[in-house]
Amino acid sequence: MSEAQTAAAPKGETLNFQAEVKQLLHLMIHSLYSNREIFLRELISNASDACDKLRFEALDHPHLLEGAGELAIGVGFDKAARTLTISDNGIGMSREEVIAHLGTIAKSGTKEFFSRLTGDQQKDAHLIGQFGVGFYSAFIVADKVTVLTRRAGLPANEAVKWECSMTGDTAGAYTIEPIEREVRGTEIILHLRADQDDLLSGWRLRSIIRKYSDHIAQPIRMRKEEWDQEKGEQVLRDEEETVNQASALWARSKSDITDEQYKEFFKHVAHDHEEPLAWSHAKVEGRHEYTQLLYVPSHAPFDMWDRNVKHGLKLYVRRVFIMDDAEKLLPFYLRFVRGVVDSNDLPLNVSREILQESKDIDTIRAGCAKKVLSLLEDLAENDKDKYAKFWGEFGKVLKEGVGEDFANKERIAKLLRFATTHADTPEQTVSLTDYVARMKEGQDKIYYVTADTFTAAKNSPHLEIFRKKGVEVLLLAERVDEWLVSHLHEFEGKQVVSVARGDLDLGTLEDEEEKKAAEAEAGDFKDVLEKIKTALGDRVKEVRITHRLTDSPACVVADENDMGTNLARLLKAAGQDVPSSKPILEVNPKHQVLLKLKAGTDRFDDWASVLLDQALLAEGGTLEDPAGFVKRINQLMLG
Repeated sequence: MSEAQTAAAPKGETLNFQAEVKQLLHLMIHSLYSNREIFLRELISNASDACDKLRFEALDHPHLLEGAGELAIGVGFDKAARTLTISDNGIGMSREEVIAHLGTIAKSGTKEFFSRLTGDQQKDAHLIGQFGVGFYSAFIVADKVTVLTRRAGLPANEAVKWECSMTGDTAGAYTIEPIEREVRGTEIILHLRADQDDLLSGWRLRSIIRKYSDHIAQPIRMRKEEWDQEKGEQVLRDEEETVNQASALWARSKSDITDEQYKEFFKHVAHDHEEPLAWSHAKVEGRHEYTQLLYVPSHAPFDMWDRNVKHGLKLYVRRVFIMDDAEKLLPFYLRFVRGVVDSNDLPLNVSREILQESKDIDTIRAGCAKKVLSLLEDLAENDKDKYAKFWGEFGKVLKEGVGEDFANKERIAKLLRFATTHADTPEQTVSLTDYVARMKEGQDKIYYVTADTFTAAKNSPHLEIFRKKGVEVLLLAERVDEWLVSHLHEFEGKQVVSVARGDLDLGTLEDEEEKKAAEAEAGDFKDVLEKIKTALGDRVKEVRITHRLTDSPACVVADENDMGTNLARLLKAAGQDVPSSKPILEVNPKHQVLLKLKAGTDRFDDWASVLLDQALLAEGGTLEDPAGFVKRINQLMLG
């Protein structure tokens, strides 16, 4: 049955989880059991979000509060029934929302997530934590879960009961039916597994709440307990008490917050299972007053490359929640950052549309970007292992910033890391500052080569003269690198140039004798070059002698003003129209093939074609006529 049909049906019915949810539940019950306490953190975080969302919607629609304005979360237990209940008086859910949120995993990256599961419980637990466990974590400790909910503003008879058991023949099926419910919000009743009796203890629950959820801004309330002499046990009273601090963590003084509290707040705000890599907490004063608590996660989310997913910070105005994923508070290349911005200046009814045009938001965005870059600079300088981890997870995204954030271009450039010919390994560990410090005497440029893969970059024929002279070259093999070098034209006054474009000018690295020899060779081979150009016709723009090769017979280069061959390939693969431009064929006058052509051969045209085709293949390109290439090679081998 489709979700649309289900949503329209007024009566109760039984439905089945989608296969992915069943798989996740099974893995979670077995893999995350060793850290089962997190179920309470996740359910309280969801309750807190529901309260925040109601407060925001009530700014424009006060009737949603239904006369009860104080928002709170309740936690209770019943020893006799062996149930644990988490409730809130937040926004609640309609029938359609219950089906959407509790029956499916509505999260980008689901397919990739499941493809990476291995069957190894320990590794899978790590992945599940990355994916986010949320509501489904209830099944770590419960074999049956009941949800009673009514969305704020809907009549009492449009409340919904959702129930799912993970035991018996109906495991993985859930029922949904309409019920009467006077109060808005959601109540989740966990029917605990047989081995979970320790959770039926007020002391135990309070200790979990204080450990994981002390930072929650809404009061978390439990019934008080007192010792009963006759019964010899703790007895619940009707009076309630607040268990957590119930104050916005970011509004507290830094000296009052422990590292553990910062880490737990990150898990709440980012819905992340792991601890953050680093964070920055600051109050900004001046013309615009705001507080920022920004985190760099320790791993990349699955949906980081999905441009349809909103990535951003939580925005509060004077501690009132305004919106999740406020993407305008940070430049797009910092979309991995999580956290909170609380402004004293913005209006409470700010919308996404207002955010796009607000000068105040521009100031906050600039301030947040600078704070994140300062945090990364500190890591790069003082904790190289952590920065290496950060670069492995987010380096490709940070590279986007060189073209997106002109104001911070130089700062971002200093944070970049590259693989180079210095180590000849794929690890990206070399900064541009390192490169400049190692430049040869007389070298005035930073050289790079781009290719589809690291191996292709490392073995590029264009590197031959650089390796001979001991000149370091950046090896760029990621798709974003073409974007990067199109915007990074210089660093600290040194030009950043491709080894595969235009005339190669090694400046003072090339001695006068080499220059004279190159000019003489160009004269000696003039007739051969013209003959190769005639044989290749309009396949090439020009044929000329090169001194960038030492071992290979030929290479192709792009003219100074033409698009590079690697970029052209990437754009074609992405379905883009690429302006037609022909490569320049450069030949090595010292190579045996060229000497053979100069001496004369009756298969001259075939040799010329093979030279070009080999050069294109060495670049990582594809041939228009691969069969013709194979045929010519075979004939020349037999010849």
